[in-house]
Amino acid sequence: MSEINYENKLKLAVAQVDLIIGGLKSNSDKAIKVINKASKKDIDLLVFPELSITGYPPEDLLLRNDFYQVVEKEVDRVCQAVKGDLTAIISFPHKTEQGIFNAAAVVHNKKIIHYYYKQLLPNYSVFDEKRYFSRGDKPCVFKIKGINIGLNICEDIWFPNGPVLQAKEAGAEIIVSINASPFCIDKAEVRKSILKDRAQEVGLPIVYAHNVGAQDELVFDGGSLAVNSKGDVSAVAKFFEEDLLCIDVVREDKKVDIIKQSLPRECSDEELVYQAIIRGLRTYVIRSGFKSVVLGLSGGIDSAVTLALAVAALGAENVEAVIMPSKYTSSNSIEFATEVATNFGVKHSTIKINPIFNSLFRELAPILDLDKDTADLTVQNLQARTRAIILMAISNKKGHLLLTTGNKSEMAVGYATLYGDMAGSYAPIKDLFKGKVYKVAKYINKMSNKELIPNSIIQREPTAELAPNQKDSDTLPPYDVLDGILRRYVELDQGAAEIIAAGYEKNMVIKVINLVDNNEYKRRQAAPGVRISQKAFGRDRRYPIVSEFNKSIFQET
Repeated sequence: MSEINYENKLKLAVAQVDLIIGGLKSNSDKAIKVINKASKKDIDLLVFPELSITGYPPEDLLLRNDFYQVVEKEVDRVCQAVKGDLTAIISFPHKTEQGIFNAAAVVHNKKIIHYYYKQLLPNYSVFDEKRYFSRGDKPCVFKIKGINIGLNICEDIWFPNGPVLQAKEAGAEIIVSINASPFCIDKAEVRKSILKDRAQEVGLPIVYAHNVGAQDELVFDGGSLAVNSKGDVSAVAKFFEEDLLCIDVVREDKKVDIIKQSLPRECSDEELVYQAIIRGLRTYVIRSGFKSVVLGLSGGIDSAVTLALAVAALGAENVEAVIMPSKYTSSNSIEFATEVATNFGVKHSTIKINPIFNSLFRELAPILDLDKDTADLTVQNLQARTRAIILMAISNKKGHLLLTTGNKSEMAVGYATLYGDMAGSYAPIKDLFKGKVYKVAKYINKMSNKELIPNSIIQREPTAELAPNQKDSDTLPPYDVLDGILRRYVELDQGAAEIIAAGYEKNMVIKVINLVDNNEYKRRQAAPGVRISQKAFGRDRRYPIVSEFNKSIFQET
């Protein structure tokens, strides 16, 4: 088949790169490397993601004057690499006399020839841009190979009748949007929907340049894409990997559009969650200066899934598990924990906590009038804190980063011991409700074609084993019910009346909401973990520790 002779053809490439917050030199080195590669591929326009020099979000680094001195130096160094026929779009915080702007710069022949300042500054969920940036108000349209290109930054494309329309009115024939959009479930589909809406609104194709990698709780999933003027997806980059997505922009019959490529397969929710946690965990551990991790292995589903994720992220040789039975730990738990560690090839040891616990109990019993046989809350927590002492000692001595294994259901209602099983530096499944943990476990087994996480663990009734014959259901509603209430209250911000109207029993709803509210103080002290949902605990969901609001609401309900 002969090549179509287009009136104009622009070869555009999206540099989907993994950025390091504050790693200005390393980010710039990476940009220069990609620029040199693009020059050899005869790329006309190379597009980097949002804040490609500094990483996103730089947070209060943006308040430091010395930060901008380095930014200016690195921006100039990157500009010097852009030469010949190549044009590049880079992004950085631009400090001017009018304010600090989230800026994109169009670079050609070693010089910045255009600036664009982000107009819509997100200030919700994990975003806090109004704290730092001033708002731009002007479009940026520039021409390459006879094609007028309009430039937007992330939030600018999310709303109708905004900067996208403004760019079209200024003459744009295609929109290039640079982004740093944190992952959560369904986010990739939401982006497609938004791009389709904007493309159909203005009748222009849109290129969405995204980053990849992780920063603390946030994961950036890649998946840069392009849609044609009808909003149909025409090109997609890899998910959770660096990539150089090349896109052909053409003019045919006086209209600019994008040539469709073959598209990758769709990923299941569990696969996306699995990849997001692996990426977040690996990045956090390595960039925190560690090579290996340690965790307590109980024989339950949460620690089994956490171990599996750690092995996938870091390799079995860099994961150590510790089985720490108490007098209440069943032989099944020890057997299951040993089986999991063996299946994943992880070094593991068993340390009985009774000698340490008994010593602590002996000293505290006369003061606190403790009864070992009743295993009240104090005694239960003392066991969990004994385990934390053991794990932290191993972490200190061997240089392992300590992982916590709690899930979102437990963290929501406070079913975790402060300075006990909550002790640690990172919580990989912190944002997974209990039901989702089971789904990820099944996905891990399906993916490996082996029962790496034994079915006996998946099917067993959850238990903390801190008291005789203890089950989670003694204290909490069944997890399928609990997760439903929590999703509505925590993630959707529904009140008691609305949740009850959805079919949940009144007293149970009130109990769960009280548990969530009363345990905010614990979550403020919890380790960070990968953000998976549309509203995670931490930087995403911010509630007062002490509040009277729900008490008055409950009186009316």
